[in-house]
Amino acid sequence: MHVELRGVSKRYGGVQALRDVDLRIDRGSIHGLVGENGAGKSTLSKVIAGAVQPDSGDVIVDGRQVHYRSPRDALADGVTLVAQELALLPQRSVIENVFLGIESSRLGFVIDADVRRQYAQLSDRLGFGLPPKVRVGTLRTAEQQKVEILRALARHARLIVMDEPTAALTIDEAERLFAIVRSLQAEGTTIVYVSHLLDQVLNLVDTVTVLRDGQLVQTGPAASETPESLVVAMLGRSLNLAFPEKSFPAADAPVVLSVHDLTRTGALEDVSFDVKAGEIVGLAGLIGSGRSEVARAIFGADGHDRGTVELDGAELRVRKPSDAVRAGIAMLPESRKEQGLLMGRSIVENVTLPHLGEVSTAGFLAGSKQVRETSTLTKQLDVRARRVTSRVDTLSGGNQQKVLFAKWLFRRPRLLIADEPTRGVDVGAKRSIYELIARLAGEGLAVVLISSELEEVIGLAHRVVVMRRGRIVAEFDGRTVSEDAVMRAAFATAAAPAPSTEAT
Repeated sequence: MHVELRGVSKRYGGVQALRDVDLRIDRGSIHGLVGENGAGKSTLSKVIAGAVQPDSGDVIVDGRQVHYRSPRDALADGVTLVAQELALLPQRSVIENVFLGIESSRLGFVIDADVRRQYAQLSDRLGFGLPPKVRVGTLRTAEQQKVEILRALARHARLIVMDEPTAALTIDEAERLFAIVRSLQAEGTTIVYVSHLLDQVLNLVDTVTVLRDGQLVQTGPAASETPESLVVAMLGRSLNLAFPEKSFPAADAPVVLSVHDLTRTGALEDVSFDVKAGEIVGLAGLIGSGRSEVARAIFGADGHDRGTVELDGAELRVRKPSDAVRAGIAMLPESRKEQGLLMGRSIVENVTLPHLGEVSTAGFLAGSKQVRETSTLTKQLDVRARRVTSRVDTLSGGNQQKVLFAKWLFRRPRLLIADEPTRGVDVGAKRSIYELIARLAGEGLAVVLISSELEEVIGLAHRVVVMRRGRIVAEFDGRTVSEDAVMRAAFATAAAPAPSTEAT
């Protein structure tokens, strides 16, 4: 399928999301779209897939002008979308979501055997291993992302738009997806691939287009680009892609968090580690290894069968997240949209929600104090918004993530747990979040960092703790750790250093 966009523009209120975009996507190519959050990538993807109608301009598919009014119209024409914002039915099963609207039927009745066979073939091809009858609402974000990918591939589209399809996948799962993408290309399918992971884009796509502030900056062969050259085009300036220099805590720094033999049947087994003041401890491992389960148990979001958690030497009795917040623990969850922020509410409401007692007088909210303190904090964190009364869902992903940081830094915690702190944010916002985490640790905060981007864990952490099947299987000094060593421990492909509860 060959697609052309001619003079496409789209405005949301006062924000010009796309401005006179001219773009050609060749039949059978893998075409990459990159840019900062807010550059217009997702809007452009949705225009192609019929989820957004442009204010002006033309969309030409195989030489004919089209006017898709919905994704259903686009799908009828052979175009489908794997969206960054998951659009699943949480109360329905995996298999129902994958084949919804395209089920095999005879006289109006679904033929279960046909659907099950198709699902098995598709699942085997991708190797995701999702049970077909599990309710989607019970799955984690990473698993729901897999359902979105399965659903797109089940439709046998001639053009597939993929918006951040690997954001929640492991390295191994992402590689399997890339193999599928290349095989689809070999069969003649056209792929539009949107991602913040520049190395990934350059290794996969044939052509790459850069957007900035809603305008197309450049299009050219991926083979002629580097991550650094793309960053310059995206930002209009150069940016140091390296991580902040590590400043290790003193050897005698006090232990802030101490976890002993934390166990929850089927999820965690005898997990023990410490985190000192000023130390960043990274939890590495495959999705499902128990990293997020540890964080949720410490924060009181999930219970545990046995084991203890101590903060500053005192045992914690945390039964729910509010207990953890009062004790001085803050947690950035892995999904800001589902677990961290109220997307339809303002910045100031989100930031002050856990701290209403501190912005109230005699039981009444002091609106001016809310705004004043939120404004001070968002300026410190460089949250870019018109005003603190703006709705969070009008912000870019990077600024939404900074609002989430502001929410938990309103009252300075003793321990910060950051689960996927840069998921879905662009390279510029990533760098500022890295600097923020390093600065907070430098000010004495204890930090537990969880990330599926191994480079991120190694680049920031003073110690790296590797988990597998709910257990700690290795521990590495942040001065000497390598990606290879961590991956070997995570996949159990070689002997790894024995884990230790001693801080380095």
